[in-house]
Amino acid sequence: MPAFPIRRILGCFLCLTAASGLFAADPVAQDAGKPQPAHGHSYHGESFNEGPRQRAYLMGTTGPVNFPVTTTHPDAQKFINQGIGQLHGFWYFEAERSFRQAAQLDPQCAIAYWGMALANTNNGKRAKGFIAEAVKRKGPVTEREKMYIDALEEFHSDAKKDKDKERHEGYAKALERIIYKFPQDIEAKAFLGLQLWLNRDHGIPISSHLSIDALLKEVHAVEPMHPCHHYRIHLWNYVQPTLALPSSALCGQSAPGIAHMWHMSGHIYSEMQRYQDSVWQQEASARVDHAYMMRDRIFPDQIHNYAHNNEWLVRDLSHLGQIRKGLSVAKNLVELPRHPQYNTLTGGKSAYFGRMRLFDELVRYELWDELIALCNSPYLEPTEDNGEQIKRLRLLGTASFRKGDVTTGLQRLADLEERLKTERWKLNIEELVPATTVTQAPAPSPTGEPRPDPIVGPTAEEDGRLKPFELAVEELKGHAAVAQGDYKAGLPHFRKAGGISAGYLAKVEYLAGDREAALKSARELINSHKQQVQPLAQLVEILWMAGEKKEAGERFEDLRKMASHADLDVPLLSRLAPVAAAANLPADWRLPAVASTDVGVRPSLESLGPLHWQPGPVPEWSAGDGKGGRVSQAEYRGRPVIVIFYLGYQCLHCAEQLQAFAPMVKEFEDAGVSLIAISSDDDAGLAKSIENYKAGGSFPFPLASDSGLEAFKAFRAFDDFEGKPLHGTFLIDANGLVRWQDIGYEPFRDAKFLLKESRRLLSLSGGKTPIAKTPAAAVQASD
Repeated sequence: MPAFPIRRILGCFLCLTAASGLFAADPVAQDAGKPQPAHGHSYHGESFNEGPRQRAYLMGTTGPVNFPVTTTHPDAQKFINQGIGQLHGFWYFEAERSFRQAAQLDPQCAIAYWGMALANTNNGKRAKGFIAEAVKRKGPVTEREKMYIDALEEFHSDAKKDKDKERHEGYAKALERIIYKFPQDIEAKAFLGLQLWLNRDHGIPISSHLSIDALLKEVHAVEPMHPCHHYRIHLWNYVQPTLALPSSALCGQSAPGIAHMWHMSGHIYSEMQRYQDSVWQQEASARVDHAYMMRDRIFPDQIHNYAHNNEWLVRDLSHLGQIRKGLSVAKNLVELPRHPQYNTLTGGKSAYFGRMRLFDELVRYELWDELIALCNSPYLEPTEDNGEQIKRLRLLGTASFRKGDVTTGLQRLADLEERLKTERWKLNIEELVPATTVTQAPAPSPTGEPRPDPIVGPTAEEDGRLKPFELAVEELKGHAAVAQGDYKAGLPHFRKAGGISAGYLAKVEYLAGDREAALKSARELINSHKQQVQPLAQLVEILWMAGEKKEAGERFEDLRKMASHADLDVPLLSRLAPVAAAANLPADWRLPAVASTDVGVRPSLESLGPLHWQPGPVPEWSAGDGKGGRVSQAEYRGRPVIVIFYLGYQCLHCAEQLQAFAPMVKEFEDAGVSLIAISSDDDAGLAKSIENYKAGGSFPFPLASDSGLEAFKAFRAFDDFEGKPLHGTFLIDANGLVRWQDIGYEPFRDAKFLLKESRRLLSLSGGKTPIAKTPAAAVQASD
């Protein structure tokens, strides 16, 4: 495959200085003669490269906020108010968009840039760039606005860079000065309440929670539905959660278009073990997020707190015994598009949390056939992460033993022991012996290769690599003993392995003959896991086994109230059928849920949006083929295609992107995926791109032209604020759904990642989330 002849392409101009002045559709005309930025980069400097670059719209659901600013455009004021509301809901991505829209409408609105800086509270470099723009424009603004800008400029100053405590304390004092001067400014009070709470993470303890609460109540005395209900919940969450119940009843309702505002009340209800109410809040948050994301074509993990909510939702559903619904949410997290910047298996986002919750809940509710089946699918497939792979093999062995397949369980155990042996050899470690013992001649490697003399004992780092193998082997040895009826022999292995369900350990203790220890362990478990279905069901089972029928019946009555929505067909709960029968109860022994009366006026969940995220339809597009004809999406119906938007033959980074994809065309074709690249050039420019390949033969996939940028705009690979095209890469499946995308100031060049991700996404069942019951004779998972 010929390499892209980059040196025959005109290089991009690098942005040497940030373009000063205005947000405008055609800044080139205003900055004629100045060096222009690289293709896709902002005219206004580095800070503007990232973040949302598509226009905002007035949502009307971000909270009643009034933050008067100096502006020549009335709609700029509306977007400022919206951005402040979004800041109060920690919806930073959309807050920045609102402030950018205000700046587009009124480029001299200083507070718009201040807002952009606040929206980048977790990105100091960008925040510093934005506040510098605000400072440039603060001359004509009011004293109040200047005080806000000066406070944030001081916070981000180089002099305070290494003085974390001092700068946070100073920022709080600056907000206080605004309140002294403008006592009617409730936004300053809201921001100060937040800052005083945040300061606890920067070496400044909260001396009085009641004082901060009183400050926030001053805000609500003026505007009862102000979104700083969010801050009251954070303030009291782990201190006195009952004091936040009034705000929990109003938080989501105060800014119903912000998903995180619905989520926040779940903090309080979870802390109070009111899991039915916390699940409602977290599900509301998920649905609001999904409605917004699917409407505005934002991929879930672009929103920083999305995965946090959905992981918590699965946990709380598990507490209620709603395991099927919880598993469907966890599966949806796994189905979401992955991206090396914001969603990876190790990055604490949806991919990580979805996999973790699937493993944990399948084990918790003893769904062994389903665990094995999902390990044989893209949901719980093998990974390149050593620790995660050991965990997977450990749980596969556990599932085999626990479902009665001892032969396969022993095979899993033998496999892990062999992997441990190989790992020890890789680390050049013999079996541990006392330091005074003379070691024998080095053993050959498992592959017959020679190795240096062995060392005695692992280092701390090496021990960290071996420990997961050793613990996995211990657990499977315990299951092997239990499977053969030797419960006493199994217990030491389980205790050494760690990570074993306390309820299961209590059951093994009982079967090993230690009745009192088992009952003690099970009772202690529910004291530390109050109002949770699974540990209480385990206690009922052990009490019943131990002949404690009266207490079992009493605890079962508690369980009936708690398990109003629980799935009775899971093994743990189905084993309680004799308890229900002894009490002359029907097969469905659950009691109806009792609705809370202190949660405010709630909309129907279905009205907020879908429970699961789904990919959206590809926009219709067409482009010139350079031969007088047109190419369009219609030609790719029924087959997956990757569409690359590149910024013309003069863009060096685009050339590098095409060079990365061109040699892999055959691999993409083998995966069933076509490729096409659409240029912002006209036909003449497209011809130059094509001409670059004549020396080495034709380019390996089609190049097309969209000089009118209609296709760019349809895919949102376009900066609405500056009126310029952006780099974009999209995977569209055979059903015409956009399964993956990357839009930004730099082209996506990791073709190997996208090939792997394309295979994964296309192998999923069209985004369907419900888990079907797996037959007992499920095929064994591969390693």
